Amino acid sequence: MSAEMRQGAAPLPAAPLPPAGEGACGAGGRGGDLSGDGAPLSRPASRATLPREGGRDAPALRPTSRRRSWVGVARPLSPRRRTTLAVLSFLIPLLAWAAFSYVPFLWHPLVEVTEPGDIAWMEPGMRVPKAAFAEEVASARAAGTAEPAGRPANPVYLPAPHEVATAFWTSLTAQPTQRDAIRLPLSLWHSIQIIAFGFLLSSLIGVPLGILCGAQPTLARLTEPVIEFVRYMPAPAFGALMVAILGIYDGPKIAIIVIGTFFQQVLVIANTTRRIEPLLIEAALTLGARNLRLIRRVIVPAMLPQLYRDQRILLGWAWTYLIVAELIGTSSGITFFITQQARYQHFDNVYAAILIIGLVGSITDLALAWLGRRLFPYDRSEA
Repeated sequence: MSAEMRQGAAPLPAAPLPPAGEGACGAGGRGGDLSGDGAPLSRPASRATLPREGGRDAPALRPTSRRRSWVGVARPLSPRRRTTLAVLSFLIPLLAWAAFSYVPFLWHPLVEVTEPGDIAWMEPGMRVPKAAFAEEVASARAAGTAEPAGRPANPVYLPAPHEVATAFWTSLTAQPTQRDAIRLPLSLWHSIQIIAFGFLLSSLIGVPLGILCGAQPTLARLTEPVIEFVRYMPAPAFGALMVAILGIYDGPKIAIIVIGTFFQQVLVIANTTRRIEPLLIEAALTLGARNLRLIRRVIVPAMLPQLYRDQRILLGWAWTYLIVAELIGTSSGITFFITQQARYQHFDNVYAAILIIGLVGSITDLALAWLGRRLFPYDRSEA
């Protein structure tokens, strides 16, 4: 073996560097077009054939279609779309109710007797289960007597929409058929008075206390723990105690409304007060505002739009306590009308009274919302 072979192969001479202006950036500056010796260089692999580590080609990267998300940043809807969705929100449950009432094969578990035939215990208008009606028809057919006739019907507690509409108009315009009944408008007005007095008393104490708790940490720490504790106690649980203290008439009903809204009111308003911009309060303190003047001139004006919205929500809570409150002591108001009509199984009148409560509450809230936009035109959330 030669000495050269024993010492190993001689290293290859290094490739000469290309002159300036040539090579990778030569030939008119077309980088990558020509190699150092003038041979054309291959262009970089396309996006679909980029080499991977290990020598394998990467799979083709196809542009993915951008899927639209149905959840994102809330943007205001157009007036036309808002109106359409608002109409559909009422129309959909109404159509479902009409389907259950007018489509015979959808539900209709009973049969309303239209002709009793020779069945002694049947009367026109009576509703009997389908199985019992079929047995009577088979018995009359076997005995050769007159068969009863009927039509599919729902239970009495699910009247059709047209029956409720008729009862709605009748209850507002006609005198009640029962001797001890009172007209629905009078019952409704009595309930509105209970709501008004109860919520007014609750607000007279709850709003100032909520503002003070939100503005003064020491007072908040002193009062809010017990308020948090009491607010979990159901307001109707105080019914018997309120009757013993205030009698059996309207006093305990108003007290239940107060108990049901006062404790929630203090906590909600205190939280609204704490959300005021701290820099605003610090600026007022720097300018010399203190104590009640700070509350009256800075805190209350800053929180007034949100305080107004809080009161709208809390007024709705007061309506939820109405039915239970009016059952305490002597029954009165719209609750007395509902319980009396349910006793006589006039469920069309029951539905009419419930719908009237919803209408009065919705109209009141819409009126308050309209008034809020006029009182606080600078507040964008009221727009």
